[in-house]
Amino acid sequence: MSTYELVADLPVHIEDYALEGLVRDVSSDFTRKSTVIHLHGAGEEGIGEDVVYEPVDHEIAQRAGPVLALAGEWTIRSFSEHLATLELFPEPAQRDVSPLYRTWAYESAALDLALRQAGEPLHAVLGRESRPVTFVVSLRLGEPPSLEPVTRRLERYPSLRFKLDPTSSWDEELIGALVRTGAVDSVDFKGLYVGSIVDQDADPVLYRRVIEAFPDAWLEDPKLTPEIDEMLAPHRGRITWDANIHSIADIESLPFAPRMVNLKPSRLGGIKALFDAYDYTAEHGIGAYGGGQFELGPGRGQIQYLASLFHPDTPNDTSPSGFHAVDPEPGLPASPLPPAPSTTGFRWG
Repeated sequence: MSTYELVADLPVHIEDYALEGLVRDVSSDFTRKSTVIHLHGAGEEGIGEDVVYEPVDHEIAQRAGPVLALAGEWTIRSFSEHLATLELFPEPAQRDVSPLYRTWAYESAALDLALRQAGEPLHAVLGRESRPVTFVVSLRLGEPPSLEPVTRRLERYPSLRFKLDPTSSWDEELIGALVRTGAVDSVDFKGLYVGSIVDQDADPVLYRRVIEAFPDAWLEDPKLTPEIDEMLAPHRGRITWDANIHSIADIESLPFAPRMVNLKPSRLGGIKALFDAYDYTAEHGIGAYGGGQFELGPGRGQIQYLASLFHPDTPNDTSPSGFHAVDPEPGLPASPLPPAPSTTGFRWG
């Protein structure tokens, strides 16, 4: 039986729902907005988090309120099929990928509600053990780049590990200082983004500096121009993919068989797509790690929960959201996160 089949026929009774807006500054130049979905039924509540990136998409949905026809008697499978027939955005989404993110929000809320109505936690239904979750903290170093965001966190949390976004402004002095921290596990070249605030050109000088300076780091989302593809050929075992992974078909269409991929639940867009991808990577000997989308609410715990079940020992980009504050407060949990699944539902902590 596939992983999805273990949850597909769970019944879920939905009476109504509500939307809750969240907002937080997560860097010096990025204010994050998200929307928590609250599904209600049979005296229980299921929650999920919509992590579309454009603030206007949240504002429009929150103003419109709970206008979707979600009430009824469903299974996880039939709810997903029904959701696919609905227009989830009152006005066209700002980004093509955003409907996947919103679909995940509603489906994860439905899964949480179904499990709570059944009185079961996700790990019990899947027959899996929740294990400690290794995580990295994802950071950009600003422009002009500075070592300070890394050192500030290491002063408070000396064992912290990082996933960093290199840019063409990284010089050899900065790279050398980062090497001396010994704390860089992954670098994300952001080579597959177009028209975003994190776009990074395919800069051969930057690529060569980074791959030589960090010989053991994972190399995420390089832009494979002919020159860079040749440069990276000896390092293919370290290359991972993220921004282009929305389905199993995307994994199968990669330019070479991957050793590791980033399976972001919201980017896969639904429970079936995600669970099928977990099964596919396991069957084909492909490693996986989880990735977040600057979740502000329950979505962060849900991706940590999934990481604890499917890939707890990989460089999961699922750090507690407090680490994304401009100045992280003391007392945040260290890696690995101890298992913290709720006694019922799809919740962490």
